Amino acid sequence: MEKLNIIILGTTYPFRGGLAAYNERLARQFQNEGHDVSIYTFKLQYPGFLFPGKTQYADWDAPKDLEINVKVNSINPFNWIKIGREIKKRRPDILIIKYWLPFMGPCFGTISRIVKRNNHTKVITIVDNIIPHEKRIADNMLTKYFVKPVDGFVAMSKSVLKDIEFFDETKAKSFCPHPIFDNFGEAIPQQTALKNIGLDNNYSYLLFFGFIRGYKGLDLLLEAFADERLRNYPVKLIIAGEFYEDSKPYLDLIEKYKLNESLVLKTDFIPDNEVANYFCAADLVVQPYKNATQSGVTQICYHFEKPMLVTNVGGLPEIVPNGIAGYVVEPDPRDIADKLVDFYQNNKKEHFATGIANEKKKYLWDRMTETIYDLYYKK
Repeated sequence: MEKLNIIILGTTYPFRGGLAAYNERLARQFQNEGHDVSIYTFKLQYPGFLFPGKTQYADWDAPKDLEINVKVNSINPFNWIKIGREIKKRRPDILIIKYWLPFMGPCFGTISRIVKRNNHTKVITIVDNIIPHEKRIADNMLTKYFVKPVDGFVAMSKSVLKDIEFFDETKAKSFCPHPIFDNFGEAIPQQTALKNIGLDNNYSYLLFFGFIRGYKGLDLLLEAFADERLRNYPVKLIIAGEFYEDSKPYLDLIEKYKLNESLVLKTDFIPDNEVANYFCAADLVVQPYKNATQSGVTQICYHFEKPMLVTNVGGLPEIVPNGIAGYVVEPDPRDIADKLVDFYQNNKKEHFATGIANEKKKYLWDRMTETIYDLYYKK
């Protein structure tokens, strides 16, 4: 393959979180495959009053192996024009944009339009969600503005691939599932992980991981975990992630069901260098989402070879085959509780370990880059 000049436009360091981790890992994959890669990220991603967490920023050093240009202001049209002209002059072969929120539509859409005036660059977008989990009045208008200059779409779930049709019926589209998140270090022994985060090794642990919002279904999990049958097992639930909404309804449920002694609350952002500890400490990772398209958490599970319980919504059942890599259940506390009991009652940990090891082979990063190349060369 010819050497390509690729620019990624989106979230990376100095910002933190799954989007940054994804874009940085994708950039490294392209570099490993012999291409020139640079990243344009935000100097302002969200205005402070729109960001629900405690901070948007990483508290670790910048990666030394990536060219990161911290220049984009998501709310300043003059900045969009400036950045568009700058990237246009650089004449990348491909401009890659990871799209997850209509709020970013005007910024990304304007930059893309300007860049394409060089009559050389192709714009390819990797779509997390094209219809957001939490809908707002102007969503469709903003997304339509974004998709117009796009040349090709990569959907990370089949449900999103179908949703894209609402906005564009003619341009090239491909499905490629979220690759494994293998940038959080290697797996460590469970006992070591427990020691690292100060947990009692006389208990077994379930894990809910990631920022906490209504659609993630933590309330369903808390109700399930109150099931009397689970009291027969020495098992605790780790909740590891920052509240992105009011914590009171969840704390009220914990109080209602008297779950304080059965929970490990780590409700701050979990930095990248601590992620391995939480996944390796757990027997099973629970994603009780009420709605979803796909989830980066599943791909962290595959990397650390941890079985999952996911709900039968969006693209989650595509990624976690029921009975092989874990459980697929309805978003219902009783169904969730039934499977948690089954996991411990029937010692399913080793059974799922084999399935996880086989399934993870489907989610290598070169599948994602190959999908992007196919879209780029498609006439």
